[in-house]
Amino acid sequence: MNTIGLDIGTSSVKALLVASSGEVLKVCSPEYPFQTPKPLWAETDPNVWWEATQKAVQTLLDGVDPNTISGIGLTGQMHGLVALDQKGEPLRPCIMWNDQRSFAECEEMTSIVGQEEILRITGNPVLAGFTAPKILWLQKNEPEIFAKIDKIILPKDFIRYKLTGEFFTDVSDASGMSLLNVGERTWSNQIIDQLGWKKEWFAEVTESTEVTSKISSSGAEATGLLAGTAVVAGGGDCAAQAVGSSIVEEGKVSVTLGTSGVVFAQSDEYRVEPDGKLHSFCHAVPGKWHLMGVMLSAAGSFQWFKNQFAKLEDKIEKEGGANAYDQLCDQAASIKPGSEGCLFLPYLSGERTPHPDPHARGAFIGLSLRHGMGHMARSVLEGVSFGLNDSLSLMRRLGINPSNVILTGGGTRSNLWKQMLSDIFKSPCTLVNAQEGAAYGAAILAAVGIKVKNSVEEVSMEWIKETERISPGADVEIYEKMYSHYIELYPSLKDHFQSMSDLG
Repeated sequence: MNTIGLDIGTSSVKALLVASSGEVLKVCSPEYPFQTPKPLWAETDPNVWWEATQKAVQTLLDGVDPNTISGIGLTGQMHGLVALDQKGEPLRPCIMWNDQRSFAECEEMTSIVGQEEILRITGNPVLAGFTAPKILWLQKNEPEIFAKIDKIILPKDFIRYKLTGEFFTDVSDASGMSLLNVGERTWSNQIIDQLGWKKEWFAEVTESTEVTSKISSSGAEATGLLAGTAVVAGGGDCAAQAVGSSIVEEGKVSVTLGTSGVVFAQSDEYRVEPDGKLHSFCHAVPGKWHLMGVMLSAAGSFQWFKNQFAKLEDKIEKEGGANAYDQLCDQAASIKPGSEGCLFLPYLSGERTPHPDPHARGAFIGLSLRHGMGHMARSVLEGVSFGLNDSLSLMRRLGINPSNVILTGGGTRSNLWKQMLSDIFKSPCTLVNAQEGAAYGAAILAAVGIKVKNSVEEVSMEWIKETERISPGADVEIYEKMYSHYIELYPSLKDHFQSMSDLG
C-alpha cells in the first residue's frame, strides 16, 4: 500500500506518493506567495495552503487508484499562528514563523512566567518566531479578533482540519509554540494559566505516528482521496526532515547546508542547554527528543560571496563555461587549509546559534596582501563550517556523541566542503539516497502509523541507504587550531557589532 507525505511549506506544498518499498512514485509542488504588509511581518491566508493542497493531491492521484492510498502523513512550517472562529474559519492571515513583530511580547511572556521556568518547561527561550508571543501580540493589538478565538492551530494542522474536520497536533510541532511541557510531552497548563488563556483553544497533542483522524466526506470530495483514509499526526518540518534523513537514533546527527544551516541530533532523553543556546524539542520519533542549532547564513554566505565578488566567474558561466560555484571551489581547493590565516565570520543576517544576536555581522579577519579570491572563498567555507561546529560542540557537551554526521542540502555538491566538514567535525560524514526532505519523513510517519511498518527505526533501515562516506583526513589538526581562534572572535567583536548597527 502507498502513503502520501504532505509538507505545507513557506512558499509551496510538497506532496509525495511513496510506495511501501520507500520508492517515491510521484512528486508535486504547487507554489504560492506570502505577504509582508509591514516591516518584520510575514503572513499567509491559510486557505491558500488548502487550495494548493487540493491541487497537489489531485495531481498525485491522476491515474492512481485512491484505494491504493492507505495513509497520509503531514508536516509543515512550524510556529505559525492560525486562529479560527467557532465555524472553523481563519480570523486573520496566519502570522508565520519568519514574522518578527513580537519582540516585546517575548520579553513580556518571559517576565510573566520567569526565564528559568520557561527554559525548564519548554526547553527554549521565548523567541519572536514562536507561537505564544504571536498570540500575546494579537491579544494586545487586535483585541476584537482575539475575542473571537475558538481554536489556535499550526499550519499543517489547519490542513488536517480541512481534510478531516478534526483538531489534532503532534508533539514535535507543538514544541515550537512555547506552550508545551517538552519533557512531559503535553501542554503546560502552568504557562497557559499564567497567560490567562483557555486550554480548550489548543488541539489534542499526540505522538507523531498516531492515526489522529480520517478523511471526511468533504475532504474526499475536495481532494479525490477516499473517505476514511487514515491521517497520521506527522511532525514539524525539521523533525520530519530528520526522520526522512534517518536521524532516528542517538549518535546520528544531520547537518543541512541550505541558505541557512541546521544541525540536528536525536536525544534519547530530555536535554536542555543551560543557556538556551540550542533548541530542545520533542522528536517525531515516539518517546524521543531532539537538539537543534540554527545558523542563519550557511550556504547563503557562499551565495553572497559569489554574487558580490565573483563577477568574472559569473561571466565565464554565462558564456558556457563552468558553473561559478564550481570555479570558486576549485580556487578554494588550491589554497592550504586555514586560508593562510584568513577567517570569515558568517553572521551576515545576525545569528541564532550559539549567539542569538540580530546585531551580529559578517567579517573577514586577518586579510593581507597575500590573500586573493581563492583564500577568501575557502575562508567563507571554513567560517560556515566552524559556525556549524559551534552547534555540534554544544551538543557534545550535553552528552551527544555523534558516530556519523549526515549531510543534506545544496552544499553537498562540493567535495571540498564535504571533506572540510568531516575534518572540522572530527567525524565521518555521509550522504543518503533520500532527497525529498520533510515530505518523505511525513510519508515514513504515515507508514508506521498505519502499521505497514513497525517503527520509525525499521522504516529508516529499510528505506534510507548510505550513498557516500567521507572520513576525517590529514587537516584535522590545522582546523582545530583555526577553530580555537574563530571562537574568540565573536566575544571580542560583540560590542562593536551592537554600536555599529546604529550606523545602518
